[in-house]
Amino acid sequence: MRNGFQKSVIALIVGWLALFVFLPNLMIFITSFLTRDDAHFVSAVFTLSNYTRLLDPLYAEVLLHSLNMALIATLCCLLLGYPFAWCLTMLPARLRPLMLFLLIVPFWTNSLIRIYGLKIFLSTRGWLNDFLLSIGLIDKPFRIIYTPEAVVLGLIYILLPFMVLPLYSSLEKLDKPLLEAARDLGAGKIQTFFRIILPLTMPGIIAGCLLVLIPAMGLFYVADLMGGAKNLLIGNVIKSQFLNIRDWPFGAATSIVMTLLMGLLLLIYWRVARLLNNKVDLG
Repeated sequence: MRNGFQKSVIALIVGWLALFVFLPNLMIFITSFLTRDDAHFVSAVFTLSNYTRLLDPLYAEVLLHSLNMALIATLCCLLLGYPFAWCLTMLPARLRPLMLFLLIVPFWTNSLIRIYGLKIFLSTRGWLNDFLLSIGLIDKPFRIIYTPEAVVLGLIYILLPFMVLPLYSSLEKLDKPLLEAARDLGAGKIQTFFRIILPLTMPGIIAGCLLVLIPAMGLFYVADLMGGAKNLLIGNVIKSQFLNIRDWPFGAATSIVMTLLMGLLLLIYWRVARLLNNKVDLG
């Protein structure tokens, strides 16, 4: 009876993944090698031109611009998230669940709605400008919407919790006797941080960076609402190819390349994490 139930659950999960994950990705992969057709979206004519088009300087520039903004957002999330996660671990044990709960609460609201709220807050007639004008800090509203900085702010606003949570997990698992031993041996706070804390929390840093970097390149609605037409992410290109230009094969090829890039980043994370774990074990 129990074995039958387990097999049924496993079969249900495998079937779900096959139907809604494997099959759609297989369709995207096959479509990326077909030819655009104005009447039927795709034509069953094999071609590699969809991938060679990605070498065009125009798309290479969009990819580099997208990667640049994603890297800046990731670095900012790391600089903000590491001290925040450290402060969380320093709180009394009874307060940590409450702070983690407050960190996760924004996930209860759709991220698109939150981006609309941020756009209103930062607009030239928004609350931020009204407040700065009321206290006399500025004499006229400043404009930040539809700039690269606005896109980066939007990415940080959405993705910061994804950086904090793995960092908090790594910092909470720190072996406190190691820190006490470092103090007993005369190590200062800076030496302790760079020689003990930072290496031991490196898996959390890498995990947080990947959790921010990978989705940051595809959040097209953040670039649409906060950056306008001049500040595109690679996700905007994919969305436009499918919904506006109706070039499904090229959009599929771009999606496949993005998926391979994400897989490469995950492979790098796995190799680096295993290398760091081996060093810790040998140490």
